[in-house]
Amino acid sequence: MVKKADISTKKLISLAPENWVKWVTQIPDIITGEILNSEFQWLSRESDVLVKATSPQYGEFLLLNELQLRYKPEMPKRMRAYAALAEEKYDLPTYPVLINILKESEAEIPTCYESEFAGLQACQDYRVINLWEVDVEIALSLPIPSLLPFVPILKNGGEESKVRQALQMLRADEQLSQLETVMAFFATFVLDSVLVQQIMRWDMVVLRESPWYQQILKEGEQRGEQRGEQRGEKRGIVSAIELSLEIKFGNEGLQLMPEISQLADLEELKNIQRGILTVNTVDELREFMQRN
Repeated sequence: MVKKADISTKKLISLAPENWVKWVTQIPDIITGEILNSEFQWLSRESDVLVKATSPQYGEFLLLNELQLRYKPEMPKRMRAYAALAEEKYDLPTYPVLINILKESEAEIPTCYESEFAGLQACQDYRVINLWEVDVEIALSLPIPSLLPFVPILKNGGEESKVRQALQMLRADEQLSQLETVMAFFATFVLDSVLVQQIMRWDMVVLRESPWYQQILKEGEQRGEQRGEQRGEKRGIVSAIELSLEIKFGNEGLQLMPEISQLADLEELKNIQRGILTVNTVDELREFMQRN
């Protein structure tokens, strides 16, 4: 059994912060400092990672990293808020970066927040990095270990050979080996689940211990509470299933929710929750539900 580990965004970036900061800012002579506390007094949610950096051209500034599994329409407003709060708290200029992991649609993702009210205007620019547009060779050739777990969903990264190459690089470094569960999680989005098990030499139980999968469970429970559904274990499981379907299959997966929501047996719901990881299409999930 692979040991369960902390694979938070902060942990990923802290593996090689200077290389990460150079990549996201494209400022070659940058020097990184400490990773700062990103909890703000008037904001209940933390931004992902706030890094202090310095360059000869720009002096001392903050790099604000916001990672999203899928882009959400409220992100421009959120980036404006995070950038302003970080700048106010640390009294330093802020370079905000939004990193989107999974593609949601073909719609263009905005790179700024703009609003006008009663003749007053507000504007906040930020950099957008869509991982599906990042060539896999950047992760495999440059020393940016934080990108290796995302290899399967990078551009041209959904090939077995690329996943095996990334896995070999992770296993060559004891500090990076704990990232295997993260890469396995994303590999299930582009490769057959049986093949993922063969490549990783794991049981799917290990995959379900991925912190990213646990994040889905947690967010699902939170979503259930926000919607005011009846408290209880069923609520959390159903909400987690809904979020898992949305992340893996988009709107097509959500079409199964009316049927799933009617189920009362907790074991049956848990089985569906586990099954989402092992199937590759919505049709396969329907067949899985009929067999179980």
